[in-house]
Amino acid sequence: MRLRKVERGQGLLRVVFPILSLKFGDRVPDVVRTLTYRPEIFGKAYNAWIQSTLRGPSKWTVWERELIAAFTSSLNQCVF
Repeated sequence: MRLRKVERGQGLLRVVFPILSLKFGDRVPDVVRTLTYRPEIFGKAYNAWIQSTLRGPSKWTVWERELIAAFTSSLNQCVF
């Protein structure tokens, strides 16, 4: 079940989502739609966590962390 507001986007995103879909030839991924819907509840905290995980201090370089994330996503058959 998808919420209509999440699917369409709100405010400016109602215009941006269709433009991005045309540009990339596919619909905007659900994870992006979820992060932009009421970001004060989920999106901001999740984005901060991702930012610190992929860009924060680490013994691994940024590209190594990105590669691990991409590999994990491919194993989970996740295109994001």
